[in-house]
Amino acid sequence: MRSGAAAEHDGYFHEAAFYDSDDDFVALVEPFLRDGVAAGEPTLVACAERNTALLREAVGDLDGIAFVPGEQQYRSPGFTVAAYRAMFGSLVAGGASQIRVIGDVPHPGVGVPWDGWARYEAAINHAYDDFPLWGLCPYDTRTTPDHVLEEVQRTHQWLASESGHHRNHGYLDPRLVLQQLSPSPDPIEVCTPDLEAVDPTPASARHLVEALAQGTDLEPSSVANLVLAVSEVVTNSIRHGEPPRIMRAWSERDRVVVTVKDGGPGLADPLTGLLEPDPEQPSGRGMWIVHQVCSDVGLRTEADGFTVRLCAGRPF
Repeated sequence: MRSGAAAEHDGYFHEAAFYDSDDDFVALVEPFLRDGVAAGEPTLVACAERNTALLREAVGDLDGIAFVPGEQQYRSPGFTVAAYRAMFGSLVAGGASQIRVIGDVPHPGVGVPWDGWARYEAAINHAYDDFPLWGLCPYDTRTTPDHVLEEVQRTHQWLASESGHHRNHGYLDPRLVLQQLSPSPDPIEVCTPDLEAVDPTPASARHLVEALAQGTDLEPSSVANLVLAVSEVVTNSIRHGEPPRIMRAWSERDRVVVTVKDGGPGLADPLTGLLEPDPEQPSGRGMWIVHQVCSDVGLRTEADGFTVRLCAGRPF
């Protein structure tokens, strides 16, 4: 049986909270944690180092709270969805009737691009709805940019404050949110690319990007993941997109950015990539793989076509 504000809710109770001081953060989150432990519910904290320290001090040696480093859990949107789904499935199989999670979703205020995480906040309304989950997403208004706060308002069905839990009338259907998102180009895209290929094959795209990355300080595993992601995106552009198809890439010492653009309309389902595809479905697995192996994925639909941007190494 579920407890608290989510007691009568089926599936994912997705809630945001806004705070402007450390004291406000603790006041919002501490009861959420203590009540979860008191109810015997698995209770997880996946916050940045500073917020984790604040919560550890507030709850002391209270048993029943699992602390996971936020930088580990929120490595990339695709990784996070898969990791959480595996965790939630295991907890439900073990008898959990409700799971409580608080996590710090990355954003530009902490030096991380927002495009992928904006898609994440919308997509998880579907991705986690299989589970009796109460998720609290706190955002520090001192560091979170205004445009991020606006999009958070559109992706959470509920808002928490010290006065209680309130239905968010600014919430929109996740697919509509994803269609409205308009990610900005990476700053490096204004520069002349280090390589440009028209109508590349997956094999030629792999070879070109791998050769370009050899001149950087990227780890071999990061290069391998980027090469795999590029191959999947080029394959998708051939199968599902329209000409012209153009791949461009830029490199710096600690990063490589690749864009693949075609003249097509883009994804038929804007949730593609962050939701694991049904094994029976013939398509969608390529973008799922891309989101699993690439740290930053940007999707941009414009009047003249659809662009997938991939980044390895430093985000921007």
